[in-house]
Amino acid sequence: MSDGNIIEPKILKGFRDSMPETEIRKKAIIAKLEHHFSSYGFVPIDTPVLEYTDVLLGKGGGETDKQIFRFKDNGERDVAMRFDLTVPFARFMAAHLSEVPLPFKRFHIEKVWRGENPQKGRFREFTQCDFDIVGVDDAEADFEILSMMDSSFGMLGIQGYSFHVAHRGLFNAFLASIGVENKTVEILRTVDKLRKIGSDETGTELKTITGDQGKADAIMNFIQKPQDEDFLTTLQRLSGLAGGEKIHTKRMQRIYGYLSDAGIAGHFVYDPSITRGLDYYTGIVYETFLDGLDQFGSVCSGGRYNNLASLYTKQELPGVGSSIGLDRLIAALTELKSPLLAASSSADVIILAMDESLRSWYHQLARLMREAGLRVDEYLPEGKKLGAQFKYAELQRIPFALTCGTNEHDGGKVTLKDLRNRESKQMISLEEAIETIQKGK
Repeated sequence: MSDGNIIEPKILKGFRDSMPETEIRKKAIIAKLEHHFSSYGFVPIDTPVLEYTDVLLGKGGGETDKQIFRFKDNGERDVAMRFDLTVPFARFMAAHLSEVPLPFKRFHIEKVWRGENPQKGRFREFTQCDFDIVGVDDAEADFEILSMMDSSFGMLGIQGYSFHVAHRGLFNAFLASIGVENKTVEILRTVDKLRKIGSDETGTELKTITGDQGKADAIMNFIQKPQDEDFLTTLQRLSGLAGGEKIHTKRMQRIYGYLSDAGIAGHFVYDPSITRGLDYYTGIVYETFLDGLDQFGSVCSGGRYNNLASLYTKQELPGVGSSIGLDRLIAALTELKSPLLAASSSADVIILAMDESLRSWYHQLARLMREAGLRVDEYLPEGKKLGAQFKYAELQRIPFALTCGTNEHDGGKVTLKDLRNRESKQMISLEEAIETIQKGK
Protein backbone atom coordinates (compact mmCIF):
# COMPACT_ATOMS: atom_id res chain seq x y z
CA MET A 1 0.00 0.00 0.00
CA SER A 2 1.40 3.43 -0.92
CA ASP A 3 1.79 6.17 1.68
CA GLY A 4 -1.07 8.05 0.05
CA ASN A 5 -3.48 5.25 1.01
CA ILE A 6 -2.49 5.09 4.68
CA ILE A 7 -5.44 5.81 6.97
CA GLU A 8 -4.70 8.09 9.90
CA PRO A 9 -5.10 6.05 13.14
CA LYS A 10 -7.26 8.74 14.76
CA ILE A 11 -9.84 8.26 17.49
CA LEU A 12 -13.18 9.94 18.16
CA LYS A 13 -13.39 12.77 20.69
CA GLY A 14 -14.38 11.49 24.11
CA PHE A 15 -13.15 7.97 23.34
CA ARG A 16 -9.76 6.42 24.12
CA ASP A 17 -7.62 3.34 23.80
CA SER A 18 -6.68 1.49 26.97
CA MET A 19 -3.10 0.25 27.28
CA PRO A 20 -2.32 -3.12 28.92
CA GLU A 21 -1.10 -1.59 32.20
CA THR A 22 -4.33 0.41 32.54
CA GLU A 23 -6.52 -2.50 31.55
CA ILE A 24 -4.80 -4.91 33.96
CA ARG A 25 -5.54 -2.53 36.84
CA LYS A 26 -9.11 -2.01 35.69
CA LYS A 27 -9.81 -5.73 35.30
CA ALA A 28 -8.33 -6.39 38.75
CA ILE A 29 -10.72 -3.85 40.30
CA ILE A 30 -13.65 -5.33 38.39
CA ALA A 31 -12.76 -8.84 39.57
CA LYS A 32 -12.66 -7.64 43.18
CA LEU A 33 -16.02 -5.88 42.82
CA GLU A 34 -17.64 -8.92 41.18
CA HIS A 35 -16.47 -11.16 44.00
CA HIS A 36 -17.59 -8.60 46.59
CA PHE A 37 -21.07 -8.20 45.06
CA SER A 38 -21.40 -11.97 44.95
CA SER A 39 -20.66 -12.10 48.69
CA TYR A 40 -23.98 -10.28 49.23
CA GLY A 41 -25.89 -12.83 47.13
CA PHE A 42 -26.05 -10.66 44.00
CA VAL A 43 -25.92 -12.35 40.59
CA PRO A 44 -24.58 -11.06 37.25
CA ILE A 45 -26.69 -10.26 34.18
CA ASP A 46 -26.01 -8.66 30.81
CA THR A 47 -28.16 -6.68 28.34
CA PRO A 48 -27.61 -5.62 24.70
CA VAL A 49 -25.57 -2.53 23.84
CA LEU A 50 -28.30 -1.51 21.37
CA GLU A 51 -31.93 -1.06 22.36
CA TYR A 52 -34.96 0.36 20.58
CA THR A 53 -34.83 4.11 21.11
CA ASP A 54 -38.36 4.28 22.53
CA VAL A 55 -37.31 1.77 25.21
CA LEU A 56 -34.36 3.90 26.32
CA LEU A 57 -36.10 7.27 26.09
CA GLY A 58 -39.23 6.19 27.89
CA LYS A 59 -38.13 7.65 31.23
CA GLY A 60 -34.60 9.03 30.87
CA GLY A 61 -35.54 12.66 30.93
CA GLY A 62 -33.75 15.96 30.40
CA GLU A 63 -30.17 16.16 29.21
CA THR A 64 -29.77 12.40 28.95
CA ASP A 65 -32.19 12.24 26.02
CA LYS A 66 -30.00 14.72 24.13
CA GLN A 67 -26.82 12.75 24.87
CA ILE A 68 -27.70 9.30 23.59
CA PHE A 69 -26.05 7.89 20.47
CA ARG A 70 -29.06 7.31 18.23
CA PHE A 71 -29.27 6.12 14.61
CA LYS A 72 -31.16 4.02 12.07
CA ASP A 73 -29.81 0.47 11.65
CA ASN A 74 -29.70 -1.46 8.37
CA GLY A 75 -33.34 -2.40 8.80
CA GLU A 76 -34.33 1.27 9.24
CA ARG A 77 -35.14 0.64 12.91
CA ASP A 78 -34.69 3.56 15.32
CA VAL A 79 -32.06 2.30 17.77
CA ALA A 80 -29.76 3.78 20.42
CA MET A 81 -26.80 2.75 22.54
CA ARG A 82 -27.52 2.35 26.24
CA PHE A 83 -26.67 5.49 28.27
CA ASP A 84 -26.83 3.68 31.60
CA LEU A 85 -27.48 0.16 32.90
CA THR A 86 -30.63 0.95 34.88
CA VAL A 87 -33.16 1.58 32.11
CA PRO A 88 -32.14 -1.60 30.23
CA PHE A 89 -32.42 -3.43 33.55
CA ALA A 90 -36.04 -2.26 33.92
CA ARG A 91 -36.77 -3.61 30.44
CA PHE A 92 -34.93 -6.83 31.36
CA MET A 93 -37.10 -7.32 34.46
CA ALA A 94 -40.34 -6.81 32.53
CA ALA A 95 -39.21 -9.32 29.90
CA HIS A 96 -38.04 -12.00 32.37
CA LEU A 97 -40.39 -11.64 35.32
CA SER A 98 -41.39 -15.29 35.24
CA GLU A 99 -37.76 -16.43 35.18
CA VAL A 100 -36.25 -14.63 38.19
CA PRO A 101 -37.07 -14.73 41.91
CA LEU A 102 -38.23 -11.65 43.80
CA PRO A 103 -36.58 -9.83 45.36
CA PHE A 104 -33.97 -10.02 42.61
CA LYS A 105 -30.43 -8.88 43.35
CA ARG A 106 -28.25 -8.23 40.33
CA PHE A 107 -24.97 -6.64 39.37
CA HIS A 108 -23.90 -5.55 35.91
CA ILE A 109 -20.46 -4.20 35.00
CA GLU A 110 -20.24 -3.00 31.41
CA LYS A 111 -19.69 -0.01 29.14
CA VAL A 112 -22.29 2.69 28.45
CA TRP A 113 -22.25 5.64 26.04
CA ARG A 114 -23.24 9.30 26.38
CA GLY A 115 -22.56 12.10 23.92
CA GLU A 116 -21.75 14.60 26.65
CA ASN A 117 -18.91 17.11 26.68
CA PRO A 118 -15.66 15.27 27.58
CA GLN A 119 -13.70 16.59 30.55
CA LYS A 120 -11.26 15.36 33.18
CA GLY A 121 -12.39 11.94 34.36
CA ARG A 122 -15.48 12.07 32.10
CA PHE A 123 -15.65 10.33 28.73
CA ARG A 124 -18.29 9.46 26.14
CA GLU A 125 -17.60 5.76 26.55
CA PHE A 126 -17.19 4.56 30.12
CA THR A 127 -17.73 1.61 32.41
CA GLN A 128 -20.40 1.48 35.08
CA CYS A 129 -20.65 -1.02 37.93
CA ASP A 130 -24.33 -1.33 38.87
CA PHE A 131 -25.92 -3.27 41.71
CA ASP A 132 -29.67 -3.29 42.39
CA ILE A 133 -32.42 -4.92 44.41
CA VAL A 134 -35.81 -5.17 42.70
CA GLY A 135 -39.11 -6.40 44.08
CA VAL A 136 -39.09 -4.90 47.56
CA ASP A 137 -39.66 -1.39 48.92
CA ASP A 138 -38.33 -1.11 52.45
CA ALA A 139 -35.55 0.38 54.54
CA GLU A 140 -33.74 -2.96 54.65
CA ALA A 141 -33.12 -2.96 50.89
CA ASP A 142 -32.12 0.70 50.95
CA PHE A 143 -29.64 -0.02 53.73
CA GLU A 144 -28.16 -3.06 51.98
CA ILE A 145 -27.29 -0.97 48.91
CA LEU A 146 -25.72 1.73 51.12
CA SER A 147 -23.83 -0.94 53.06
CA MET A 148 -22.51 -2.44 49.81
CA MET A 149 -21.36 0.98 48.65
CA ASP A 150 -19.41 1.52 51.85
CA SER A 151 -17.94 -1.99 52.01
CA SER A 152 -16.96 -1.81 48.31
CA PHE A 153 -14.93 1.34 48.91
CA GLY A 154 -13.40 -0.21 52.01
CA MET A 155 -12.58 -3.44 50.18
CA LEU A 156 -10.79 -1.44 47.48
CA GLY A 157 -8.73 0.34 50.15
CA ILE A 158 -10.13 3.77 49.27
CA GLN A 159 -9.86 6.37 52.01
CA GLY A 160 -11.31 9.85 52.36
CA TYR A 161 -14.82 9.48 50.92
CA SER A 162 -18.32 10.48 51.95
CA PHE A 163 -21.78 9.40 50.81
CA HIS A 164 -24.22 12.30 50.44
CA VAL A 165 -27.81 11.09 50.76
CA ALA A 166 -31.23 12.70 50.54
CA HIS A 167 -34.83 11.66 49.87
CA ARG A 168 -36.79 12.67 46.79
CA GLY A 169 -40.09 12.08 48.60
CA LEU A 170 -39.18 14.52 51.36
CA PHE A 171 -38.10 17.16 48.83
CA ASN A 172 -41.30 16.64 46.83
CA ALA A 173 -43.34 17.08 50.03
CA PHE A 174 -41.55 20.38 50.63
CA LEU A 175 -42.20 21.56 47.07
CA ALA A 176 -45.88 20.69 47.50
CA SER A 177 -45.99 22.64 50.77
CA ILE A 178 -44.89 25.84 48.97
CA GLY A 179 -47.19 25.22 46.01
CA VAL A 180 -44.75 24.37 43.22
CA GLU A 181 -45.37 20.63 42.89
CA ASN A 182 -46.28 21.15 39.21
CA LYS A 183 -42.71 22.35 38.63
CA THR A 184 -41.00 19.43 40.37
CA VAL A 185 -39.11 18.00 37.37
CA GLU A 186 -37.60 21.35 36.33
CA ILE A 187 -36.70 22.22 39.92
CA LEU A 188 -35.04 18.85 40.56
CA ARG A 189 -32.91 19.15 37.42
CA THR A 190 -31.86 22.67 38.33
CA VAL A 191 -30.92 21.73 41.90
CA ASP A 192 -28.98 18.76 40.53
CA LYS A 193 -26.68 21.27 38.76
CA LEU A 194 -25.89 23.21 41.96
CA ARG A 195 -22.28 21.99 42.22
CA LYS A 196 -21.65 22.82 38.57
CA ILE A 197 -23.26 26.26 38.26
CA GLY A 198 -23.11 27.57 41.86
CA SER A 199 -25.70 29.02 44.23
CA ASP A 200 -26.28 32.34 42.45
CA GLU A 201 -27.11 30.81 39.07
CA THR A 202 -29.16 28.06 40.70
CA GLY A 203 -31.21 30.67 42.55
CA THR A 204 -31.71 32.65 39.34
CA GLU A 205 -32.93 29.58 37.46
CA LEU A 206 -35.27 28.65 40.31
CA LYS A 207 -36.83 32.13 40.24
CA THR A 208 -37.39 31.75 36.49
CA ILE A 209 -39.01 28.34 36.98
CA THR A 210 -41.24 29.29 39.92
CA GLY A 211 -41.87 32.89 38.88
CA ASP A 212 -41.53 33.89 42.52
CA GLN A 213 -38.42 35.15 44.34
CA GLY A 214 -39.78 34.06 47.71
CA LYS A 215 -40.33 30.49 46.57
CA ALA A 216 -36.91 30.39 44.92
CA ASP A 217 -35.35 31.59 48.20
CA ALA A 218 -37.30 28.96 50.14
CA ILE A 219 -35.96 26.20 47.87
CA MET A 220 -32.40 27.51 48.22
CA ASN A 221 -32.84 27.53 52.00
CA PHE A 222 -34.09 23.93 51.91
CA ILE A 223 -31.19 22.55 49.86
CA GLN A 224 -28.43 24.26 51.86
CA LYS A 225 -27.48 23.18 55.35
CA PRO A 226 -25.02 24.31 58.03
CA GLN A 227 -21.69 22.52 57.66
CA ASP A 228 -21.65 21.19 61.23
CA GLU A 229 -25.30 20.02 61.29
CA ASP A 230 -25.54 16.26 61.89
CA PHE A 231 -27.62 13.79 59.89
CA LEU A 232 -30.64 13.48 62.19
CA THR A 233 -30.78 17.20 62.99
CA THR A 234 -30.83 18.02 59.28
CA LEU A 235 -33.56 15.45 58.73
CA GLN A 236 -35.74 16.90 61.47
CA ARG A 237 -35.25 20.46 60.22
CA LEU A 238 -36.19 19.50 56.67
CA SER A 239 -39.22 17.60 57.91
CA GLY A 240 -40.37 20.80 59.61
CA LEU A 241 -39.86 22.82 56.44
CA ALA A 242 -41.93 20.20 54.58
CA GLY A 243 -44.87 20.75 56.90
CA GLY A 244 -44.00 18.04 59.40
CA GLU A 245 -43.69 15.29 56.81
CA LYS A 246 -43.38 11.90 58.56
CA ILE A 247 -43.38 8.91 56.17
CA HIS A 248 -40.14 9.65 54.33
CA THR A 249 -38.54 11.13 57.44
CA LYS A 250 -39.17 7.96 59.44
CA ARG A 251 -37.79 5.84 56.58
CA MET A 252 -34.54 7.83 56.62
CA GLN A 253 -34.34 7.68 60.44
CA ARG A 254 -34.64 3.89 60.26
CA ILE A 255 -31.94 3.66 57.59
CA TYR A 256 -29.68 5.87 59.68
CA GLY A 257 -30.26 3.59 62.64
CA TYR A 258 -29.02 0.63 60.60
CA LEU A 259 -25.98 2.62 59.48
CA SER A 260 -25.21 3.53 63.09
CA ASP A 261 -25.59 -0.05 64.31
CA ALA A 262 -23.23 -1.18 61.54
CA GLY A 263 -20.65 1.41 62.64
CA ILE A 264 -20.53 3.16 59.27
CA ALA A 265 -22.80 6.17 59.83
CA GLY A 266 -19.76 8.47 59.89
CA HIS A 267 -19.37 7.99 56.14
CA PHE A 268 -22.88 9.30 55.43
CA VAL A 269 -24.07 12.91 55.28
CA TYR A 270 -27.65 14.08 54.79
CA ASP A 271 -27.30 16.55 51.94
CA PRO A 272 -30.63 18.02 50.73
CA SER A 273 -29.00 19.36 47.56
CA ILE A 274 -28.69 15.79 46.24
CA THR A 275 -31.62 15.18 43.87
CA ARG A 276 -30.16 13.16 40.92
CA GLY A 277 -31.15 14.49 37.50
CA LEU A 278 -33.00 11.45 36.17
CA ASP A 279 -36.78 11.46 36.45
CA TYR A 280 -37.18 7.89 37.60
CA TYR A 281 -35.92 8.31 41.19
CA THR A 282 -38.70 8.32 43.79
CA GLY A 283 -37.08 7.77 47.20
CA ILE A 284 -33.63 7.83 48.72
CA VAL A 285 -30.92 9.22 46.42
CA TYR A 286 -27.15 9.45 46.91
CA GLU A 287 -23.85 10.56 45.44
CA THR A 288 -20.27 9.86 46.55
CA PHE A 289 -17.38 12.31 46.74
CA LEU A 290 -13.69 11.81 47.36
CA ASP A 291 -12.01 14.29 49.71
CA GLY A 292 -10.26 17.11 47.88
CA LEU A 293 -11.36 15.94 44.43
CA ASP A 294 -14.55 17.87 43.84
CA GLN A 295 -13.61 18.36 40.17
CA PHE A 296 -14.36 14.69 39.49
CA GLY A 297 -17.89 14.92 40.81
CA SER A 298 -19.69 11.87 42.15
CA VAL A 299 -17.96 8.50 41.67
CA CYS A 300 -20.87 6.38 42.92
CA SER A 301 -24.53 7.41 42.60
CA GLY A 302 -28.02 6.00 42.62
CA GLY A 303 -31.26 5.77 44.51
CA ARG A 304 -34.73 4.24 44.72
CA TYR A 305 -36.85 4.04 41.56
CA ASN A 306 -40.22 2.52 42.39
CA ASN A 307 -41.96 3.36 39.11
CA LEU A 308 -39.32 2.75 36.46
CA ALA A 309 -40.40 -0.72 35.38
CA SER A 310 -44.03 0.44 35.06
CA LEU A 311 -43.08 1.60 31.55
CA TYR A 312 -42.75 -2.03 30.50
CA THR A 313 -45.05 -4.03 32.80
CA LYS A 314 -48.22 -3.55 34.85
CA GLN A 315 -46.70 -5.47 37.77
CA GLU A 316 -45.32 -3.21 40.46
CA LEU A 317 -41.55 -3.60 40.68
CA PRO A 318 -39.99 -1.25 43.21
CA GLY A 319 -36.22 -1.06 43.03
CA VAL A 320 -33.16 0.51 44.59
CA GLY A 321 -29.61 0.51 43.32
CA SER A 322 -26.30 2.23 42.85
CA SER A 323 -23.65 2.64 40.18
CA ILE A 324 -19.90 3.10 40.53
CA GLY A 325 -18.44 5.12 37.67
CA LEU A 326 -15.32 3.01 37.30
CA ASP A 327 -13.42 5.20 34.83
CA ARG A 328 -14.07 8.34 36.83
CA LEU A 329 -13.07 6.56 40.05
CA ILE A 330 -9.81 5.34 38.48
CA ALA A 331 -9.06 8.85 37.17
CA ALA A 332 -9.57 10.26 40.67
CA LEU A 333 -7.46 7.55 42.29
CA THR A 334 -4.72 8.22 39.76
CA GLU A 335 -4.75 11.85 40.88
CA LEU A 336 -4.41 10.65 44.48
CA LYS A 337 -1.57 8.25 43.53
CA SER A 338 -3.54 5.50 45.22
CA PRO A 339 -1.64 2.25 45.98
CA LEU A 340 -4.68 0.50 44.51
CA LEU A 341 -3.28 1.51 41.12
CA ALA A 342 0.28 0.37 41.75
CA ALA A 343 2.09 -0.95 38.70
CA SER A 344 0.59 -4.23 37.58
CA SER A 345 2.48 -7.05 35.92
CA SER A 346 1.40 -9.04 32.90
CA ALA A 347 2.43 -12.30 34.61
CA ASP A 348 3.71 -13.66 37.91
CA VAL A 349 6.74 -15.35 36.33
CA ILE A 350 8.42 -15.61 32.96
CA ILE A 351 10.36 -18.59 31.63
CA LEU A 352 13.42 -17.33 29.79
CA ALA A 353 14.81 -19.19 26.80
CA MET A 354 18.24 -20.12 28.16
CA ASP A 355 18.64 -23.08 25.77
CA GLU A 356 16.61 -23.41 22.58
CA SER A 357 16.88 -27.22 22.73
CA LEU A 358 14.87 -27.18 26.00
CA ARG A 359 11.76 -25.47 24.59
CA SER A 360 9.54 -28.54 25.09
CA TRP A 361 10.60 -28.72 28.76
CA TYR A 362 9.90 -25.00 29.21
CA HIS A 363 6.36 -25.61 27.87
CA GLN A 364 5.89 -28.39 30.45
CA LEU A 365 7.11 -26.14 33.28
CA ALA A 366 4.70 -23.42 32.17
CA ARG A 367 1.78 -25.85 32.13
CA LEU A 368 2.56 -27.15 35.65
CA MET A 369 2.86 -23.64 37.09
CA ARG A 370 -0.38 -22.53 35.45
CA GLU A 371 -2.10 -25.56 36.96
CA ALA A 372 -0.84 -24.27 40.33
CA GLY A 373 -2.67 -20.98 39.69
CA LEU A 374 0.20 -18.81 38.49
CA ARG A 375 0.18 -16.47 35.51
CA VAL A 376 3.10 -17.66 33.38
CA ASP A 377 4.70 -15.99 30.37
CA GLU A 378 7.16 -17.78 28.10
CA TYR A 379 9.72 -15.81 26.13
CA LEU A 380 8.90 -16.87 22.57
CA PRO A 381 11.27 -15.24 20.05
CA GLU A 382 14.10 -17.56 19.08
CA GLY A 383 17.77 -16.68 19.23
CA LYS A 384 17.45 -13.57 21.42
CA LYS A 385 20.22 -12.71 23.85
CA LEU A 386 19.53 -12.91 27.57
CA GLY A 387 19.73 -9.12 27.93
CA ALA A 388 16.84 -8.64 25.51
CA GLN A 389 14.79 -11.21 27.42
CA PHE A 390 15.37 -9.48 30.75
CA LYS A 391 14.42 -6.17 29.12
CA TYR A 392 11.14 -7.69 27.95
CA ALA A 393 10.39 -8.95 31.47
CA GLU A 394 11.18 -5.52 32.91
CA LEU A 395 8.82 -3.76 30.49
CA GLN A 396 6.07 -6.20 31.48
CA ARG A 397 6.82 -5.65 35.20
CA ILE A 398 7.11 -9.40 35.77
CA PRO A 399 8.57 -10.02 39.25
CA PHE A 400 10.13 -13.50 38.78
CA ALA A 401 11.93 -15.43 36.07
CA LEU A 402 12.92 -19.06 35.64
CA THR A 403 16.46 -19.17 34.24
CA CYS A 404 16.94 -22.84 33.53
CA GLY A 405 19.55 -24.56 31.38
CA THR A 406 20.92 -28.04 30.88
CA ASN A 407 22.06 -28.43 34.51
CA GLU A 408 18.57 -27.73 35.84
CA HIS A 409 16.91 -29.96 33.25
CA ASP A 410 19.21 -32.91 33.92
CA GLY A 411 18.90 -32.51 37.69
CA GLY A 412 15.10 -32.10 37.69
CA LYS A 413 15.49 -28.67 39.30
CA VAL A 414 14.90 -25.02 38.39
CA THR A 415 16.60 -21.70 39.12
CA LEU A 416 14.33 -18.84 40.16
CA LYS A 417 15.40 -15.20 39.94
CA ASP A 418 13.60 -12.34 41.72
CA LEU A 419 13.85 -9.59 39.10
CA ARG A 420 13.08 -6.88 41.65
CA ASN A 421 16.18 -7.43 43.78
CA ARG A 422 18.22 -9.70 41.46
CA GLU A 423 18.41 -12.47 44.09
CA SER A 424 18.38 -16.06 42.85
CA LYS A 425 17.48 -19.45 44.26
CA GLN A 426 19.50 -22.00 42.36
CA MET A 427 18.72 -25.65 41.75
CA ILE A 428 15.48 -25.79 43.73
CA SER A 429 12.42 -27.94 43.14
CA LEU A 430 9.61 -26.62 40.98
CA GLU A 431 7.30 -26.87 44.02
CA GLU A 432 9.60 -24.60 46.04
CA ALA A 433 9.75 -22.14 43.15
CA ILE A 434 5.95 -22.04 42.91
CA GLU A 435 5.63 -21.47 46.66
CA THR A 436 8.20 -18.65 46.54
CA ILE A 437 6.36 -16.93 43.68
CA GLN A 438 2.99 -17.27 45.38
CA LYS A 439 4.35 -15.68 48.55
CA GLY A 440 6.28 -12.93 46.80
CA LYS A 441 4.02 -11.80 43.98
